[in-house]
Amino acid sequence: MGAEARETEAPEYGDAAAAPTRWDRQRTDAVDTAALPGLARLSTFVRSVRTPEFQGVTFHEVLARSALNRVPDDARMLPGEWTVNPYRGCSHACRYCFARPTHTRLELNMAEDFDREIIVKVNVAEVLRDELARKRKLPPRVAFGTNTDVYQRAEGRYRLMPGIIEALTAARVPFSILTKGTMIRQDLELLTRANAVTTVRLGVSVSLPDTPLQQSVEPGTATTRARLDTVRAIREAGLECTVFLAPILPRLSDSPGQLDRIVREMAAAGATDVHYTPLYLASGVKNVFFDWLRANHPHLVEEYAALYAKGSQTPPSYQDELRARLFPILTRHGLPLPTEGTADKFALHGRRDKPEPPLQATLF
Repeated sequence: MGAEARETEAPEYGDAAAAPTRWDRQRTDAVDTAALPGLARLSTFVRSVRTPEFQGVTFHEVLARSALNRVPDDARMLPGEWTVNPYRGCSHACRYCFARPTHTRLELNMAEDFDREIIVKVNVAEVLRDELARKRKLPPRVAFGTNTDVYQRAEGRYRLMPGIIEALTAARVPFSILTKGTMIRQDLELLTRANAVTTVRLGVSVSLPDTPLQQSVEPGTATTRARLDTVRAIREAGLECTVFLAPILPRLSDSPGQLDRIVREMAAAGATDVHYTPLYLASGVKNVFFDWLRANHPHLVEEYAALYAKGSQTPPSYQDELRARLFPILTRHGLPLPTEGTADKFALHGRRDKPEPPLQATLF
């Protein structure tokens, strides 16, 4: 936590020793546990913080009981893998984010609350260091960016990743990071040192060449140009960088001209390889995305309803169409075609060996 957070902590409402005045609710660092019953019941809850630098966003600081999370074997994404999630919720506010339903576990909604009520595990680096020191068998790899982005804006305030990277480097545990954030550039020296003793896989998500569309559907993210500059910086630091062309939005960012432009710019930035994914709409998230679609592209609502009528993924016919369109473009710009190995760098398909017995699950 920054010094400002410690110095400006406000009393919790309901504290008999520090009864609130009518001015307390106008403080930018005010705490109000009664407003968030799901969090207030947690014994690990520390406080809620609001600051002028993050208008409309509240940080809820908690103490993590564990840092390492083993993904269940039957999970759709990363089955059997290990992850670390220093944050829950994400100010990137991507309308399609599959992690939105995780907020409902704390009686927060997956729409506005997910974007504005950010859970921060302030001690996660220390807990991770202790867990790695105690484990008889270390995780074969750890994945970041699989739930919410570790380099979202909150990282600029809390700077949790340097301690996390240092802990994994000391234990020589391989890890991957997928981000839309540019703040990963602050940690390139640490990541370069980590890569000298273990395997580090870095990925940047870049999928929308159209700036108005990108700022509409991903209103809290860095621009496409800034992300491409981040790819370039990663490559200049001597590290490989996979570019995630994801998500590709049907009829909004999948035309031959749009794909050619974004792939050309990825290649110019030095992308090592590319992983692409059509838009995936998890259960519940579909409603959030369709609200955005109705407000911004109502003429596409009927077509999207047909595309996603049978579930969260586009039908095989669309996926075949997209692949036939994209692969020649990748080849034309000198980029390798995606393979199982590309996805495996980021543990997307999960463990392929015999899974370990699961640990007791904890939210924090």
